[in-house]
Amino acid sequence: MSDPLITLEIEKLVAGGLGLSRDGSGVVLVRGALPGERVVARVRAGRGVRQGLTQEVLHPSPDRVDAPDLPTADLAHAAYPAQLAYKRGFVEEALTRIAKLRAPVAETVPSPHEWHYRNAAQYLVTPGGLAYRERRGHGPLVVGEDPLVMEAIRTLVDRLDPEQLDPATEVAFRASRLTGEVVAAVIGAGEPKVFLRASDHLMDAGVVGVSLAQPSGKRFGAGVRLIAGESEIQEQFGRVQVGVSATGFAQVNPEAAGLAYIRAAELAGSGMHAVDLYGGSGAIGRHLAPNFTRVTVLDSSPEALSRGRQAVAVSGERNVSYRQGDAARFSELGTDVIVVDPPRAGLEQEARDHIHASTADRLVYVSCDPATWARDVGDLTRRGWRLGAVLPHDFYPQTSHVEVVSVLDR
Repeated sequence: MSDPLITLEIEKLVAGGLGLSRDGSGVVLVRGALPGERVVARVRAGRGVRQGLTQEVLHPSPDRVDAPDLPTADLAHAAYPAQLAYKRGFVEEALTRIAKLRAPVAETVPSPHEWHYRNAAQYLVTPGGLAYRERRGHGPLVVGEDPLVMEAIRTLVDRLDPEQLDPATEVAFRASRLTGEVVAAVIGAGEPKVFLRASDHLMDAGVVGVSLAQPSGKRFGAGVRLIAGESEIQEQFGRVQVGVSATGFAQVNPEAAGLAYIRAAELAGSGMHAVDLYGGSGAIGRHLAPNFTRVTVLDSSPEALSRGRQAVAVSGERNVSYRQGDAARFSELGTDVIVVDPPRAGLEQEARDHIHASTADRLVYVSCDPATWARDVGDLTRRGWRLGAVLPHDFYPQTSHVEVVSVLDR
C-alpha cells in the first residue's frame, strides 16, 4: 500500500529545509516545499513526526525557482536571497527555542559563489558511473552534471572511466580554487599495488596526486597512504594559505569560510594569548596571530596539526604553536581569548566546563549546527557569559546548512 497523498499548507521552513504543515493528525514536515505554499505531498507514516515529499505545487511561493533534482541540494528550489533569509530564521529559532534567549541575529553573510563552490566531493564507484553517496531512494544515483562542485572537479569526473578505477569502491576529490589543482583518494580494500591502474587513470585524467584509504566505519579512520604524486595542495582561506588533502578535514567552500575566519578574528580582538580549540591546521588560529603575542592551536588530529606546522614554517608565523589534545580536557593558563570551531555535535560538557574555568574573558564560537550552538550558548549564558554579535554565514548555498559566528564575553 503506497503512502497517501495529502494537500497541505506550508507555515514555515524549519531546520533541515523542511516545510512545516499541520493537518487533523498533527504536524507534517515536507521536503521540497516553501512557506506560504499549498502542496500535494506523499506522506510517510511512522513513529514521531510524519514526513512528506512534495509531489505537486498548487500555489507556489514567489521565492520558488527551478532547481536540479539533486540529493545534495535540499534548498535549491528557493531563490538565493530567500535561502539567506531562511537560514537567518533557523538561527533565530534555535536561539529562542533552545537557548531561551532573545538577541539580534544579523543578516546571513552570502557565499561569494552560489554554485560551483565545493572544493571536495566523494562518490561511489559503480558500473554505471560515479554516483552520489548521499541519496534518496534505494539505488545509487549516477552523477550527471553536479552544479555544486568546482569546475576543476567536474572537468576531471567527465574524463574518468569507472572500470579503470576498479577495485576502488569510492573516490574522493579535493580541488583548489587558488591553484586549479586536484588531488584524489581511492577507497578500497587491498595493498597499494592493486590500485596502480586506478592511480594511473586518475593521474592521466589530471590529478596531481593519489592516495589510498582503506574502508572504515569512521571516515578515513583506517589510515591513508600516498600512491602517486602529491598528498596535498594549497588553498586560500581568508588571509592565509592552508594545505588541503582529499582525506583531511577542511571547509569545502574556502572563500565563504575565509570571510567567517576574518570575522572571527575581528571578534576575538587582541591580547597576550589566544587559544584555538578544535583548531585543525590552524586556519582560524593563524588569523588571530597578528593581534596576539602568542596563539595555541589545539586539535586531536595529528594529520591536521602536521599540515599546520608545515604551513607556519613556510609563512614564518613564529607566534603560532600546535598542540595535540582533546578540547574536553583543555587546560591552559593565562588565556585571554578562546576560539572554538567544534564538530556538529558542539561542545562537550567537559569542554564547556574547562572554558568556563579558564582565565579567558571572551569566547568566539564558530558553529556548523545552530541547534548544538544554541544549546551551548544557553548553558554558558546561564553561567554568566553574555552573548554579543551573532552572524550567520552561508558556506553551503542550495542546501539548508548554515554556519554561525558569535561572541560571548564575561
